Amino acid sequence: MQTSTRDRIVVATARLLQRQGYVGTGIKQIATESQATLGSIYHFFPGGKEAVAVAAIRHGDQEFAALLKGALDRAPDPAEAVMSCTRALAAGLKESGWVDGCPVTAAALETLGTDSELQKACADALNSWERLVRDKLLGCGFPADDARELATTVISAIEGAEVTAQVNRSEEPLLAAGRQLARLIGSYGIDTPRR
Repeated sequence: MQTSTRDRIVVATARLLQRQGYVGTGIKQIATESQATLGSIYHFFPGGKEAVAVAAIRHGDQEFAALLKGALDRAPDPAEAVMSCTRALAAGLKESGWVDGCPVTAAALETLGTDSELQKACADALNSWERLVRDKLLGCGFPADDARELATTVISAIEGAEVTAQVNRSEEPLLAAGRQLARLIGSYGIDTPRR
């Protein structure tokens, strides 16, 4: 199946943002990486670099949400689901040579303190991932307040562990975070279905 020019631009931009951040990514580099002309980029994204970056962040959000949802859906036990997710992230990060971390981290950090569309897209992504975890916990019988706080803790810990894994070029920070998050989730003593 052939990818549309717009999709190539979005995917290439997502990878560039993931690897080098928003500031480090130029519009000409996006054109080169996506094998598109500058005219095509501005045709699809009249708002220029920020507009294509917002689309790329949304794409990265969907990619990570699919990985997270897959892990959460495969394991009835939320503790096992979180460990499954961190194992998958660790394997993917190692396979990428430690460059393909979180699709929003670099852009999120670069937009702190702003009220830009890019910052809003990063916040939306993080919030959507928290909702996926919260919904899993609610479905397993966790009280609403605990599910909300645990979901925030899970996503925050995974984000931090992923950066630490990249910096150290080691899977262990993600694997350790998964084990400890599973222990935390299990400490609530809620009976969850097991396979």
